[in-house]
Amino acid sequence: MAERPTTNWRHGIAEEAADLAAGTLDPECACTAGLFPEELLTATDTVFDTFEEELARLGDAGDEQVFAVVERVVLALNAVDEVHNESAFDTDEREELCDYIDQSLTEHGVDVVALTARHGLGRYQLTDKWRKW
Repeated sequence: MAERPTTNWRHGIAEEAADLAAGTLDPECACTAGLFPEELLTATDTVFDTFEEELARLGDAGDEQVFAVVERVVLALNAVDEVHNESAFDTDEREELCDYIDQSLTEHGVDVVALTARHGLGRYQLTDKWRKW
């Protein structure tokens, strides 16, 4: 199963906290918890909860239904980013979010390469039409 980016981010926060507690990390170098405040993590997980529920109902949906699910998850992530001054997701996070969407679709039987090709897009352009982050 595709791992949510928030799982990785929470792991990084815990790892940093452990390093701080062990004295192996200078507190001035600790930034992970600041990059991923709990409100951001919770909001992003809420978006993914809805996305996963929609994926479970896709079945043999056509391209338009699949694109509608992608549009909704991307717009919801745009809203999360907006609440966080449009700085919630940097380059690495953007890639993780897109990979998660792609992997989740694939796990639910969507051939992302074929889907995007049918619409004149490259595989990694799946979210571009709606994505602001």
